[in-house]
Amino acid sequence: MAARYASFEAPLIISPAQLHQNFKENQHVAILDTTWFMPNSPRKAYDEFQKRRLPDAQFLDLDKVASSHELGLKHMMPSAVQFADACEKFGIQPSTHVVLYDAHGVFSSPRALFMFRNLGHHNSSILNGGLPLWDAKSFPIDTKPPSSPLSKSQYPPPELDQNAIRSYDQMITNSALNPSSSLQAELVIDARSSGRFTGKDLEPRPGLSSGHIPNSFSLPFNLFLKTEQGSQGSTYTVFREASEIRTELDNAVGAAQAERIIKGEVTAVTTCGSGMTAGVIWLGLKLLGAPKLSLYDESWTGYAMRPTSRIEMA
Repeated sequence: MAARYASFEAPLIISPAQLHQNFKENQHVAILDTTWFMPNSPRKAYDEFQKRRLPDAQFLDLDKVASSHELGLKHMMPSAVQFADACEKFGIQPSTHVVLYDAHGVFSSPRALFMFRNLGHHNSSILNGGLPLWDAKSFPIDTKPPSSPLSKSQYPPPELDQNAIRSYDQMITNSALNPSSSLQAELVIDARSSGRFTGKDLEPRPGLSSGHIPNSFSLPFNLFLKTEQGSQGSTYTVFREASEIRTELDNAVGAAQAERIIKGEVTAVTTCGSGMTAGVIWLGLKLLGAPKLSLYDESWTGYAMRPTSRIEMA
């Protein structure tokens, strides 16, 4: 039987200065590099981690700490046992403050936070701006080969929040409901680009149709983020201010529906290409205080791969 345990509530996001202060005060924090790149990218997350990372960071591979899927989909929500085993290997205990970061600034770390929070580890945060902003603030960077993993801890298998994940069948049922007229309809928010949502642009995964789930809303994840200038012409992302995030939400779903989301009168379900950047929208809504949120784990890849799925364009 899954264990229930106490977990302190940490801020959803912390700044590099806050994390550096934790280091100075010798507070026990587990740092995990959760960088993930699209399959067609030449960059390799683990190779980059070995060369440059935050002090004492360990690498969390979101494609490995994941459940298997009948369609071969990657980075699906892990089982409670998979999650607990990973935490034990990292030396994480249920009371440990876990800080998650990525090399983009903000991209894959929100998905990792979604995993931690919905498996009951609320003492978890993302590092806003990730490795690039940490580096821009001239805080220390480890460049030597990573040290051996910490000694194993004990971490009881937790209990998944049963409202965290939406299945394909649930999405099909919900797609038949018009959110403007049905109080039972959940609001599905798609984090892919508008071109992929409308069907104008191709999907990055060969052979996969673009388009969208009926009765869903388009809200590209980058609209919740701000691009900053890094070193040597590079760029990285950070979360925008709450007021700006709210404006983008209003623009995407309408002010009335946005208010319903914030008040918890309706559940918002986030989706994207594969379940990764849906985490950015999920976290942005969490920052606004939205209490009823879910994520379609299979996202567009799982939906569009099935020949029975209804796909809308424009």
